[in-house]
Amino acid sequence: MKKKLVLLLLVVSTLFTSCFEDNDDTIASASTQDIQDFIYRGLNFFYLYKSDTPELANDAFSNETEKNDFLNSFETPESLFDYLKSDQDRFSILVPDYIELENSLNGISLSNGMEFGLVFEPNSDTNLFGYVRYVLPNTDAEAKNVMRGMIFTTVDGEQLTVNNRVELLSRDSYTIGLADYDGNTLTPTGETIALTKQQYTENPVFIAETLTVDGIKVGYLMYNSFTRDFDSELNAAFAQFQAEGVNELVLDLRYNGGGAVETAVDLCSMITGQFNGDILYTEEWNADRQQQYAEPGVFDSSISNEEAINSLQLMNLYVLATRNTASASELVINGLNPYINVTQVGTNTRGKYQASFILYDAPAPNFSRSEANPGHTYAMLPLVFKTANSVGNTDYDDGLEPDFGIGEDYTNLGTLGSPNEPLLEAALGIITGRRPSISQPSYLTELEGRKSLLPDYQIMWAEK
Repeated sequence: MKKKLVLLLLVVSTLFTSCFEDNDDTIASASTQDIQDFIYRGLNFFYLYKSDTPELANDAFSNETEKNDFLNSFETPESLFDYLKSDQDRFSILVPDYIELENSLNGISLSNGMEFGLVFEPNSDTNLFGYVRYVLPNTDAEAKNVMRGMIFTTVDGEQLTVNNRVELLSRDSYTIGLADYDGNTLTPTGETIALTKQQYTENPVFIAETLTVDGIKVGYLMYNSFTRDFDSELNAAFAQFQAEGVNELVLDLRYNGGGAVETAVDLCSMITGQFNGDILYTEEWNADRQQQYAEPGVFDSSISNEEAINSLQLMNLYVLATRNTASASELVINGLNPYINVTQVGTNTRGKYQASFILYDAPAPNFSRSEANPGHTYAMLPLVFKTANSVGNTDYDDGLEPDFGIGEDYTNLGTLGSPNEPLLEAALGIITGRRPSISQPSYLTELEGRKSLLPDYQIMWAEK
């Protein structure tokens, strides 16, 4: 009897579903041409380097049919996007899942807590080793006692290489094989650590502490991403520095690949405070958009939630920077340079001075999320404007050069925040008037880090 009743309910349920299903409730999947038309419209309207691609010119096609024939000559949205990009564009991206992108911009990703860098092994252009940069709190890596400075050469028993790194390290769980490194040779130890990822929201304010060195109150801030959702935490760090009487600041951006332009402006205003309303940077858009959209960024007095900025009124800043320092991080260094004494310690930065914002498949000019085509989740972050500081410095493709060159030593990374950590020690030596102990950057080539696997890697994004 119970089985018959269940079957009857299933039949009735199916009938009601069939009778009351409305065609409007069924979302049709977008065609490849729909997606490619969106890509073309977005780049034609906003792309910074529009003039470099003849097919993006407003008069490139005599009619819609001709344009559609061009779009249909590409098999995938990705191949069209790559074709339309300028040769000088290293950073525009197209993503198939804008939800993942939005999460990443808000500091949310799958993570096991091990933030790592990848480096070419000595005398190899294929094999890589990983080194642990830092470990996020309340993660599997912390629970498994993963420590900064650990070296690993294998993942799930396979040697890390240029070709397999993405596939191996993108897995939700994997096991790393540890090794010792003496500066010349990597020697496997036989020890392994199994790690599992979970959805994690990273607070980019990793360390905020005050050091007293030769009687000088030195603030040390390790800041790892310009994530707007944590602007209040950043501002609170500066309130702490104020309360502790900080009069010098070391800003550690060595692993900071960028983020929100607005947060970069706020950080500059927290460091200073005496230049409110002055121009921090200017914008250059494509010729069609320049007059309507270009607007200078100025020092301000409040963060995005209208909370008053805690300013230190400093005239000196010491920045720890490496090749991993990009976009919004570089905007801070370049933007502050005309106003205060910025001393850069480390290596050349990445060389990204262009900004993006998300374009969804929606009508121009907004290309907004609320009007997005529900039939797909493609979105773009094309370069839309480039920045220059108040005296016009821009186009630093090779990165911003350090005043004191020192590379990270993979055999002795030190403890972050310790006065003896090599890069911080060098900055403190400059502050106290002692000649810092400077070493040449490592001869090994560092490729990338964990965050290079994320869709917003080294993106500087702005609001439309």
